[in-house]
Parts: sequence; C-alpha cells; structure tokens
Amino acid sequence: MKKLSLGKKLLLGIVVLAAVLLAALWALWGSEISTIMSIEQLRPRDDAHLDGSVYTMEVKGGFYLDEFIEQGGAESDAELIDFITGKITKGLIAMEISESEIACSAFTAATADGDALFGRNYDMSKTNTCLVLTEANPGRHASISTVDLQFLGIDTEADLGGLGDKLKVLAAPYAPLDGVNDAGVSCGIFMSYQGAETVPTNQDTEKPDITSTTLLRLILDYADDVDEAVEIAQSYDLHDSAQTSYHYMVADASGRSAILEWVCGTDATDNDGAARELIVTYNDGDEAIGEREGECGYQWITNFIIQPDYYENPDERKGYDRYERLYEELSAAGGVVADEAEAMDILATVGRRSWNNDDKNTCTVHSVVYNLTDRTAMWIPNEHYGEADATYIYSLAD
Repeated sequence: MKKLSLGKKLLLGIVVLAAVLLAALWALWGSEISTIMSIEQLRPRDDAHLDGSVYTMEVKGGFYLDEFIEQGGAESDAELIDFITGKITKGLIAMEISESEIACSAFTAATADGDALFGRNYDMSKTNTCLVLTEANPGRHASISTVDLQFLGIDTEADLGGLGDKLKVLAAPYAPLDGVNDAGVSCGIFMSYQGAETVPTNQDTEKPDITSTTLLRLILDYADDVDEAVEIAQSYDLHDSAQTSYHYMVADASGRSAILEWVCGTDATDNDGAARELIVTYNDGDEAIGEREGECGYQWITNFIIQPDYYENPDERKGYDRYERLYEELSAAGGVVADEAEAMDILATVGRRSWNNDDKNTCTVHSVVYNLTDRTAMWIPNEHYGEADATYIYSLAD
C-alpha cells in the first residue's frame, strides 16, 4: 500500500476537520442557516415615497415555539429576547424584539362566491418589512405573516446589511403583525390606547405568560378556528409590549370572527393593566356594541375599544374616522365584495394618502387581504394600489 506524504496527510486532516466542524455547525444551526439563505429582497426601498425595502423569508424548522410554550411563555420583551437569543444564537449573538405605536385598520368581508376575507392596513412610519412563511410542524400550521423589521432592531433608513442583520431577522416569527394559517385562521394586532396615559395590559394570575405578538404567533400556529384562537387567548396572562396597549381581531374560513379586548371599567378608570380581563365580541353576537354592528355579519376595527360606554368623551376614540369610513364602504354592499381586489379597494379608502384623515403624519406600510377559504394573501406595500409589479400573491395551498 502506498503511503501518503506528510503534506497529503495534513491536507486530509484539514478536510476531515472542516467536515466535522461543518457537521457540528449544521447540527446546531441547520434550520437557521437554511432560513437565512432563504432571505430575498422582494422590492427595493424608495425613500421619496417613504417605502422601505420588502423582504421574504422561508422559516425552516419549528423555531423553538414548542419549547417557548413549555417554559411558560414570557411576561416581558426582555424575557422573550433572552429566550430567542439562547435558542436561536445559543447565546452568542444578542437579538432584539419590541413593539411601538401602530395605528391600523382591518375588516372581515365575504366574496360573491362565499369566500371569507380578512383585510388589514398597517399604518406606521417608513420601515423595512418582511413577509415570513413558516412551514407546518407536528401539531402546528404553516402560515404567512408580515413583520416590521424595525422591531427586530433593523435600521429603517438602510437595507439589510451583513450576517448580523440577517441573524436578527431570525426572530421574525415571534413578531407578526398579521397573518393567515393553512387552516384559514387569520389574526391582526392593533393599538387600543387604553387608560389615561396608555397603560399596557399586564395580567398577573396563575396562568402562563404571553407577550403581544407572541399571542398572535400562537394563534397562527395552533388555532384551527376562531374558537380555538379565543381559547388560546384565554389560557394566558397577556403582557403588552412597549408600554402601550393592544387589541386583536381573529377570523376563520367559516365566516366567524371576534374582537379580543382586555378591559377594566371605562377609559378613565382603566389604568391598572393587571386588573384587565379579556372580553370577546363575536361577529354574530355584537348587538351590545351598537345597532349597526348587531345587524352586520362582518366586523371592522381600528384603534379604540369598542365596548359600549367605555369612553366618557366619544372624541377620545382613536381612529374613529377610519372606523366610520370602513363602515360606509362595507355597508354599501352588505359586507360582500366581488373579490380580493375589491376588498383591497376598501383598504385603499382608509390609506394615509387617499383621504382627509386624522393621521396624515404616517404612511400605510402595507395592505393585505387574506382569503381564509383559499388560504391566500394579496399583499401590497405602502399604497401602491393597482400596480401590477407591487401586488404579490401567496398561497398556502401550494
């Protein structure tokens, strides 16, 4: 047998060592590496139009959500950051996750063919956005969701940089603003401005804990319908992020929907976040909210608490002008639209640039119409309505 020279032995040793190191890296971060490699820029930034860049990311693996539930969730952004840093980067690289003041609008509707729709505008300042696609895992659904990358520590005035920025984006599954899963369940989060100085919900019982966007993530991954989404919300103590308050709307393919609000008393007395309790208002049982709400099979939401007599001064209702405008558009056709494009037209009527509204200082970062029957998303960035090259269609059926 021919002996290897010393040089060849050294080279072989280096190759074997490299293979071992690569195998070790893949064992530790195989899913994360594949996820990072999937990140693509879908649309470039346009500062003149207040457009940030738009990215897509296909999340591989379960992103440790089951372990997050097993540990009892998290009762603060800091606890959530500790968890995802420890799991995703094994504690080697710090990560960020937060929320801020977001003024948004959403509604449910039906198409003429009977499909259930969920439409949503996300209103904020200029920012980069990521469309996040997660795959189905045992006992969990695949989903499409939208994430504002500034809440992961990404500079709003620049594109994603090197590996450091992309590692931060790995936290995106824990920060969805809206989404739909492959069971046809959709959910969105909206500011609610509760209390004298916007007091966050901060429940304190024996239940496990959850933060704002992680509640939405649990609904997308685990809920088969509205009832299961409500059951998930009822199972946790909610801890709102960023020292502000939020409410939610969920809907499913059957046409059922519900608005989830955590409330204690009236706005003047709702200053103890620990005292709040979840109130669920279903689309087929909302006559207490108002006569027109009770008569409608659809729901709509902006940025104020819808519970009756919550406000001593009705002028304190944030986004009420958008709430009224949405009702005008929806009621004209009884909550029925021709298709997703017509539902998008309704979102356009309450976009920041399209009318004389109370919130002209920001922009509509994205608009999306989820078809809960077909499990699809029609997604448009920053009021580029009607532009073919700015209209993106995704399907969970594929």
